[in-house]
Amino acid sequence: MKRRAMLILLLLLLLQNAVFAQVTEAEKQLKELKTDSLSGWKKGLAIGGNANQTSLTNWAAGGQSSFALNTVLAGFVSFKNPKAAWDNTLDLGYGFLNQEGVKYTKKTDDKIDLMSKYGREAYKNFYYTVLFNFKTQFTTGYKYTTDSTRIKISDFFAPAYLIGALGMDYKPSGYLSVFAAPLTGKLTFVTDTMLSNAGAFGVKKGESLREEVGGYVRLAYNKSDFQKEWLKNLTLTVKLDLFSNYLDKPQNVVVNWETIVIMKVNKYINVNMATQLIYDDNIKIGKDTNGDGTIDSTAPRIQFKEIFGVGITFKL
Repeated sequence: MKRRAMLILLLLLLLQNAVFAQVTEAEKQLKELKTDSLSGWKKGLAIGGNANQTSLTNWAAGGQSSFALNTVLAGFVSFKNPKAAWDNTLDLGYGFLNQEGVKYTKKTDDKIDLMSKYGREAYKNFYYTVLFNFKTQFTTGYKYTTDSTRIKISDFFAPAYLIGALGMDYKPSGYLSVFAAPLTGKLTFVTDTMLSNAGAFGVKKGESLREEVGGYVRLAYNKSDFQKEWLKNLTLTVKLDLFSNYLDKPQNVVVNWETIVIMKVNKYINVNMATQLIYDDNIKIGKDTNGDGTIDSTAPRIQFKEIFGVGITFKL
């Protein structure tokens, strides 16, 4: 176990050194350029929020007062010249629902996703590439058996995922990237003692780290300059991550598929929908099959999340 962890950490360090070496070279070239030639750099930041509020007082038809808020922050910094491409993205999301008469405020979204990818051109549209991706969440997650009882099922750094991958990136356009890495190290952290002792998220009971070596594929599509008139205000983002562990059940591919559709109404108002589908054979989802308030079945299951709303977005 310790030997495998050391090998994966060594792989991540080697990938890190490769990134830093390439970035140092890029910075050196950048310093030699004149200020007015720094057109290879691009950056962007979008902050958005969707709110929904219902207030009922002596309402004869019945119902429940509630307040819901979902917030997102998405930023990127990228650099591209004829020989290199460096992409960095940060996606944050958090949402909650507060209902009258319900003891707990429930979260509806919780995400921290940081990615850095650096590539050197191999030949037209193909890049030798190293990638790092880190994911976790902000706060504790619960499974609610009733409105007044809950069970902790996740927390900050429980889980957290760190991926280091070395492979080839195909970039035929500015909005499409297909990255394939036959050499990938993946670390899963579960630092919460209760969850670790339960063997949550694939770690062995009592341990806080799971190490995997495998193959990784990442498809990213982001397009907003559609030519058709009825699509001109549309932004479509799709991200698909696939990982296969060479050392344990490689046929059980881990899937993480995210789609975001934004329809711009005016400068600040938009209609948006975000979906996420996850399947991970190492994550066991509890289920109350007979409705008695007790979880009596645990198994890998397809996870799906959908958020739809009308919101305000600021781009900086």
